[in-house]
Amino acid sequence: MKGLDFYIPAGVLVIAFTCKLPGLTRHWRDPLMRAVSVLLLVASSVFFFAAPPTIAAVNRITGVPNFSAPLVYCILSAFSASCLLLLINWRGGPGHRTRNLSRWCVGAYSAVILSIGSLFAIGGAPVERLRDFDTYYANTPFIREMILVYLVAHTTAAVVMTVLCRRWSLHVRGSLRSGLILMVIGFVLNLVFDAAKFAAVGARWAGQDLDVLSSVVAPPVASFSALLIGTGFVLPLVVQRLSALWQTWATYHRLGPLWRELHAVVPHGSRAVRISWWSPADLRVTQRVADIHDGILHLDPYFDHGLRDRARTAALAAGSGTAQADATAEAVMVSAAIRARAADPEEKVIGSADAYTPANAEGPRDLVGISRALRSPAAAATRRHADRTKGSHP
Repeated sequence: MKGLDFYIPAGVLVIAFTCKLPGLTRHWRDPLMRAVSVLLLVASSVFFFAAPPTIAAVNRITGVPNFSAPLVYCILSAFSASCLLLLINWRGGPGHRTRNLSRWCVGAYSAVILSIGSLFAIGGAPVERLRDFDTYYANTPFIREMILVYLVAHTTAAVVMTVLCRRWSLHVRGSLRSGLILMVIGFVLNLVFDAAKFAAVGARWAGQDLDVLSSVVAPPVASFSALLIGTGFVLPLVVQRLSALWQTWATYHRLGPLWRELHAVVPHGSRAVRISWWSPADLRVTQRVADIHDGILHLDPYFDHGLRDRARTAALAAGSGTAQADATAEAVMVSAAIRARAADPEEKVIGSADAYTPANAEGPRDLVGISRALRSPAAAATRRHADRTKGSHP
């Protein structure tokens, strides 16, 4: 189908932009989020407006032969600028330096876009060319300069991005390095595109005909390079988001044993408001942590701190590390308090007036560690050992 090779990647990039849109609306002031969104939108626009059916439609709607040519060149220049802007904000650094580089980039490519429009306006391109505009008008005054301006701007951005991405890829690992390598390959292909265009236009200047390089070779190279570049930019961000989501859900499930043990302790009327099953993972974790803290507060009169100390000593003697021993001791004390609370349905226990204090008082309570230790064999063995040694401790 005519133009399908342009519309398919345009559609993929629009879908990617749509997926980023909720985050963009929530974090509009984030320069990195804005840069990613602009890149995806501009990249999809390049494919859409460079498709021959769209070129013909734009020319027909505007009533200006070849109006699509400067339009596509301007969008390509905006794409080059958006790539540079995203890399500038991605790498970070001092705020003033990032802002200055961003302004310089926007200013330089705004001048390129203005030059392209001005040269087309004063030039003459009366014959519509859908696929070979560059070579057909390679010797036309002002149009020739317009073509040269966009190719030089595009090549400059490709060279800068190739060098910067390659240097950066040598100092990072993981998905960021994979994304940078994809971008390097994509920008190298951009240079292949530029070389094909320069060769075809240069051949026309020399009176030769290498139009096939511009009209047949260059377009698919540009399409593939844009997809690689877009994927390279998005991949680390997607992996980071999925990794954070995975960690959140993992925390939610790891808190499960402790939450289930304490769930029956909290009176029904004091529990947090129930949330829907489709609620975000971080909200579900927040509610689960709140429920756990409520349960701990209700168990406070039943906590046996002496049991916790003996359990910690036993865990350390069994070879556990400090953090694991603390978590095991807390789990033993919580488990014993749950049993004591269940054996006191009339709530006759006055209990200790001391507030619940975790073994690791210097830092936050390790709820995940307590939850994981709650039903572990080590906790069961420590509980039995602590119970056996209870009589030897005042």
